[in-house]
Amino acid sequence: MSTLTKPTKKIPVSVLVLLHDDGGNVLLLERKDRAGFWQSVTGSLELGETPFQAALREVKEETGIVMLPEKLDDWHYSCQYEIFEHWRHRYPDGVTHNTEHWFSYTLPEKTVVQLSEHTAQQWLPAPQAAQLVFSPSNREIILKWWEVFQAA
Repeated sequence: MSTLTKPTKKIPVSVLVLLHDDGGNVLLLERKDRAGFWQSVTGSLELGETPFQAALREVKEETGIVMLPEKLDDWHYSCQYEIFEHWRHRYPDGVTHNTEHWFSYTLPEKTVVQLSEHTAQQWLPAPQAAQLVFSPSNREIILKWWEVFQAA
């Protein structure tokens, strides 16, 4: 039995995992609960879980991909953002902000994933992906990764 348990309300600490290839493309997933809302892999921590563990779990849950932990790039960066009003009911009363930890992972080009929490997937060049995502922090990680990718 797992020592991790899901709380009845979400913990306001999450992960954002940018899945990309070596060709400058980013994988985006369309949310089931919001048509047209494209994003990278995201998810809240479970009780007793570290952000690194949550990143590995969320990628597996949302894409079916089991990542090699040693290949997961921990950016050692986090940001805080205001939780959209329409999603605040998922959190304890009075919680309005979330802390998000950033990670990235390189996949083979055009990897097809097994969707479980999303309706569609697409690989896009990073600048195009950055324009499509709804989350400012998702846009920011894509553009920061793109800068490093171009400089390499």
